[in-house]
Amino acid sequence: MTDTWLSSWLTIHHDELVAMRRQLHTHPELGFAEHRTTELIVERLTAAGLHPRVLPRGTGVAVDIGSGPRTVGLRADIDALPLADVKDVPYRSGIDGVCHACGHDAHTAMAVGAALALADVPQLPGRVRVIFQPAEEIMGGAREVVAAGELDDVERIFALHCDPRLPVGQLGLRPGPITAACDLVEVHISGPGGHTARPQLTVDVVDTLARIAADTPALLARQIDIRSGLSLVWGAIQAGSPPNAIPSEGVLRGTVRVLDHAAWADAEKHVRTIVSDIAAQAGAGVEVHYERGVPPVVNDDSSVALMHTGISAELGERAITGTQTSMGGEDFAWYGERVPLAMARLGVHGNTLGTMRDLHQGNFDLDEQALGHGVRALVGTALAALGPGVTPA
Repeated sequence: MTDTWLSSWLTIHHDELVAMRRQLHTHPELGFAEHRTTELIVERLTAAGLHPRVLPRGTGVAVDIGSGPRTVGLRADIDALPLADVKDVPYRSGIDGVCHACGHDAHTAMAVGAALALADVPQLPGRVRVIFQPAEEIMGGAREVVAAGELDDVERIFALHCDPRLPVGQLGLRPGPITAACDLVEVHISGPGGHTARPQLTVDVVDTLARIAADTPALLARQIDIRSGLSLVWGAIQAGSPPNAIPSEGVLRGTVRVLDHAAWADAEKHVRTIVSDIAAQAGAGVEVHYERGVPPVVNDDSSVALMHTGISAELGERAITGTQTSMGGEDFAWYGERVPLAMARLGVHGNTLGTMRDLHQGNFDLDEQALGHGVRALVGTALAALGPGVTPA
């Protein structure tokens, strides 16, 4: 780690960042209901002499630091998950069935820290817009930010995401796809029903559902380039109750995930065709409900290079490592439809935790030493992006 003005700043403000993260963790809020969280962000930024803007829907915040013809963005997500917090810690969630199991409380605290630190830079070489986005977990907040015009003058945008697989002090960078597109599929099959002793006289709904569940993923893989990383996985199948009655209807639900924009554009068409053909062969009625979710997050090469420059300036080259592509969805991707972007993974696993606590589980926690590393990564990246351009390796 290099010794910079920011390391001194963090020595003074570390306890405040920890306190903010814990306050957020104790009071988690679901997507588009982050009113207390929004008030806390606005209060702290205003106290520092900044002028935060609450987004039109009433939750989420944007704030500008500095001025000039060029603007770069930093994004943090602020919502929690509908999961029970099962940790035995003083800052355990005080809201039944809701907790910050994905690290958004840390993302928020780090982004507040980055905004405050950047506000202390005497002559910031441009403008940094810090966006505290609501409703990432329900995949709606990024579009609200875009609709509010907060990306209109931003030339590129950056984000961090907690990664419990990486140790504190490490940040994972990767050009190209880093998360997948994620769509929801629901298939409704219908028939007249009947007796299991006479399946030839009716439509076997259970058999049809089973064929769709087993055959569609394999057939889909033959329709789309295997290099796109497309994956269809079913998560639920429901039909009937008595063992000797063929039901008249059944439902199959799952997700389609893919790493390539072109394959994502074609996925719905192929799923509908394959499912309809299998149902037709059985003589079953079929309805396919396909809900497009988010595109893949595809890290722009030059933006990744800027993150590399900024992180290494603050934390040293040894802090940077590679990272794998995740098949999880992330609505940060919608910003990439407008401007170049890059997301890095922040190591949050440390000695204070013992065993690793994974994301989206009720016992997720992080080593709070990671907060300072995150602030340094965000600030270093913003300054690098406002400085001379970087040519990717």
